[in-house]
Amino acid sequence: MSPTSQIIKIKKEDALNYHSQGQPGKIEVVPTKMLSTQLDLALAYSPGVAEPCKEIAANPEDAYKYTAKGNLVGVISNGTAVLGLGNIGPDAAKPVMEGKGVLFKKFAGIDVFDIEINCEDPTEFIRIVKSLEPTFGAINLEDIKAPECFVIEQTLRREMNIPVMHDDQHGTAIITSAALLNALELVGKQIGEINIVVNGAGAAAIACTKLYLALGARKENIVMNDLGGILHVDRPDLDDTRQEFATDRPVHSLLEAMEGADVFLGLSAANCLLPEHIRRMAPRPIVFALANPDPEISYELATTARADLIMATGRSDNPNQVNNVLGFPYIFRGALDVRATEINEAMKLAAVHAIANLAKEIVPESVNKAYDNHILSFGKDYLIPKPLDPRLITAISPAVARAAIASGVARKVIEDWDAYHQQLQQRVGLDQKLMTRIINRAKQRPQRIVFAEADNVAILKAAQILQDEGIAVPVLLGRRGRIDALIEENHFDLRGCRILDPREDEGRCREYSRLFYETRQRKGVTLDEGQRLMGERNYFGAMMVAQGEADALISGLTKEYARTIRPALQVIGVKEGVNRVAGMYIIINKDSTYFLADTTVNITPTVDELVDIVGLTAERVRFFDIEPRIAMLSYSNFGSSKGESPEKATEVVRKAKRKYPGLIIDGEIQANIALNTRLLRENYPFSELATSGANTLIFPDLNSGNIAYKLLQEIGGAEAIGPVLMGMRKPVHVLQLGSSVREIVNMVAIAVVDAQLQKD
Repeated sequence: MSPTSQIIKIKKEDALNYHSQGQPGKIEVVPTKMLSTQLDLALAYSPGVAEPCKEIAANPEDAYKYTAKGNLVGVISNGTAVLGLGNIGPDAAKPVMEGKGVLFKKFAGIDVFDIEINCEDPTEFIRIVKSLEPTFGAINLEDIKAPECFVIEQTLRREMNIPVMHDDQHGTAIITSAALLNALELVGKQIGEINIVVNGAGAAAIACTKLYLALGARKENIVMNDLGGILHVDRPDLDDTRQEFATDRPVHSLLEAMEGADVFLGLSAANCLLPEHIRRMAPRPIVFALANPDPEISYELATTARADLIMATGRSDNPNQVNNVLGFPYIFRGALDVRATEINEAMKLAAVHAIANLAKEIVPESVNKAYDNHILSFGKDYLIPKPLDPRLITAISPAVARAAIASGVARKVIEDWDAYHQQLQQRVGLDQKLMTRIINRAKQRPQRIVFAEADNVAILKAAQILQDEGIAVPVLLGRRGRIDALIEENHFDLRGCRILDPREDEGRCREYSRLFYETRQRKGVTLDEGQRLMGERNYFGAMMVAQGEADALISGLTKEYARTIRPALQVIGVKEGVNRVAGMYIIINKDSTYFLADTTVNITPTVDELVDIVGLTAERVRFFDIEPRIAMLSYSNFGSSKGESPEKATEVVRKAKRKYPGLIIDGEIQANIALNTRLLRENYPFSELATSGANTLIFPDLNSGNIAYKLLQEIGGAEAIGPVLMGMRKPVHVLQLGSSVREIVNMVAIAVVDAQLQKD
């Protein structure tokens, strides 16, 4: 299990509900072929399945051609060393193995079967795993205790003809090795000359030390310490693995070992390293304190003890988080793609150098934005890339694949590396990370989000998540008694949230009424009317945002769209230069992200109004760090049919090109053609969309847009995020009626980043 400590408050009930609600667990099997007709079924099973079976029987390598083996990893454990939990057994380890499978899929597009084996005998465990070789393209061993894990992995690597890697050992070793190389470069030291102290002698510590030796460290310069003390040649209790790292130096305590040490690597226990230890180290020391969830010494204490220190931990709230997800998905991806027979030292070292080198490249703006617009650049606080860096797969996987080919363990050679680069991006659907980036960016600078419907359990549940994860600062509007009762009934802890009941806040209501009257008195609003309206939470919340007492408004969960948007338009208003607002939905499917507009506001927009919608939508798509490729939809393709709608679409494209130079937009075009690059290239090669297809769809009217997103959401298997309200002077987002808690959290994250940008 990876050292991926996050500063997130997890409630037992939430964790259990997450794993149990709906379909239990976190994974399912999804067919990749059509199964709609009797012919489909006959091809998938009997009698059609006999044909690939015969081909594979004649040539076993054809299993990679006709089955999912080439993209299937077995995550296998006996549950004897689950991080933070110990030997909890195979049944209890299953949620962890499913979680590992989810990470493989999310970051590298790799499918996983998790297998929990009820066996602690290494010989029998090896026999069972070995028998599974026909099923998998590779094996990821997980959470197996030392020293058995060393024998198990070494034997399986030797006797199996597919890659086998114990990630608890080698994942941490690879990431820390990359960080070490870069840290040594910064302090001007050579790896062959440094003194290293390793605290801990478990699987990860041994693997890290071995990889440091492969990089050039010298064994005589390494001192290892465990619960029994320094691993010294005089100690009688050392097994063969630890004996390999026993020192003959006259060192008998951690304090003595730290005298003049250049590097400390901790894979042990919290708070076992003291400032005095660090003060004894050599100039410009390097400390990797990786105990989980709390390091051997806190970042603050360590950096106070030594100003010249370079430090890494396993925590996301410190610089240089050592997170195994930086490595294992991409290492296995590269190994699978060349059908490697093993993951050898050359491949691990290739991953080390790829990770280290990526940290020295210019960081994409999308990554900087995800971390609160910090300009990340190579240095003591940025030794290794961030987990959300989309370049990891295209940096590490090709490096691993090249090393496999060069070292002679690849059974498939990649000829076109540019095509492979594109294939890697398509495999993971990089746009799927959109909400991950937005949420991470929101956490960097949480904003005050006022909820106008806080006397609703879904809103309160979302507020709990937002508060616990540090995404936003919820402000709750509603009947105080009702809110308090729901909080108590559902065991929420929202003591940090501000609760306001407009009916009780007479002073604020009077002031808001006066301000509203002053701005709307020539639009039919009397002072009495203003006072009445300010008793309504949508008006009250909108005025809080307008007056800077909150940063964004979220509403609409229980009310019709028009009733929610009207108060915001009257109180907050639109941005300067914007004639009308529009609504956009984000549709995320397995492979890509699409943006649909207008889906919620303008019923029958004119040509000029559609041109404005194009501009608003393009601006919003760029907000998500994606370059818009816009299709103006109709029932016709480039004049194939006549009618008012195609002619209007054509005129919109003409005017939009003139108003927004450089914008990729084309039409009129049918929706399926706009998304299908093969059909575009074959039939309309002249189109600006022919190369990559559209990612942004502008509908001719509200009817078509609204129907389309709702169909996609309900029967298209896609996730819909929205509606995102575009064109407001300050952030306002209207929830879809009956939104789920997850959808509320997503919308709030967008609102937070919206508010951040307005303040920049």
